[in-house]
Amino acid sequence: MNAGLVGGLVGSALGLAGGVIGTYFSIRNTNGPRERAFMVRMSAIAWLGITAFLALLLLLPYPWRFLVWIPYGILLPLFVVRTNRSQQRIRQEETRSRAATAAGAASASAPT
Repeated sequence: MNAGLVGGLVGSALGLAGGVIGTYFSIRNTNGPRERAFMVRMSAIAWLGITAFLALLLLLPYPWRFLVWIPYGILLPLFVVRTNRSQQRIRQEETRSRAATAAGAASASAPT
């Protein structure tokens, strides 16, 4: 077997495994249901986008495939930054909501 083929297969398998593990822990380490749903949605969008990017790299002819890197290089960092900011905002809103619910429950059960 060709060393380049083995390297390509092993590298692809490691990259895919890293993506799956990263996705799993991104969803697992959420704090609430709204944040978890958001991360599932963003993970699906990221997987679709990256799959489309790789498909275009494989399917486009030689001179045009390099142009796919331009939107990918711009959109991926923007997507990551926007997703992180939105996740942080949702996390803060859920924390405030839980604190308000806990404070309300504590005051309702306090003897008067």
